[in-house]
Amino acid sequence: MSDVVELAEARLRGALGEPDARAAVTFLGTGRIEVLRFTGGGAGSDGAGPDGSGSDRGVVRYATLGMSREPMSDPTSPTADPVRGPRAELVLSVRAGRADTDKALRPLAVLAASPQVEGVVVAPGGSLDLGEPLWPGAPFSAVLVAEPGGLVEDLELDEPMDPVRFFPLLPMTANEAAWKRVHGAAALQERWLAAGTDLRDPLRAGVDLG
Repeated sequence: MSDVVELAEARLRGALGEPDARAAVTFLGTGRIEVLRFTGGGAGSDGAGPDGSGSDRGVVRYATLGMSREPMSDPTSPTADPVRGPRAELVLSVRAGRADTDKALRPLAVLAASPQVEGVVVAPGGSLDLGEPLWPGAPFSAVLVAEPGGLVEDLELDEPMDPVRFFPLLPMTANEAAWKRVHGAAALQERWLAAGTDLRDPLRAGVDLG
């Protein structure tokens, strides 16, 4: 079988077009993580509820590549299966030209390395917290992991390996992240939807949670 990362890149290119920039980061104890930038627009929506509608014009997407090299494993498990287990890559979509979002490449690589470094298993409805802004001046230091499949279809692999899933990331303000921890991901997404929140706006204010 072809290399999983090569197949994941081919799937990203098929969905998002050709990347116009890429950066690579290597963390101690992990393989090489790249982040690809796509500015050509994708063929589908983000499949993330309030962020899954509207035009893709003027949207830049950043996708990780290399996270899927190894399956994610339950941090409580005494042994990690080198073949079986969920595999993932991350995709962040933002409106271009409104903030210095290209500086998000290293933070995204940090998030992509978290399964190998910290034993995190990324899944829909989960949160990933950087502890610092996603890019300089960003009001977001955490992201909500949304449902995959709408923008980039799952990549099926040979048995017994699990498919690679491409998870959209929805930036959250500190208040939104704290509220989500109490009330859950679905409740936060309902608030975003009711308020007509543009989750791709890199300068958006937090939704009213009162």
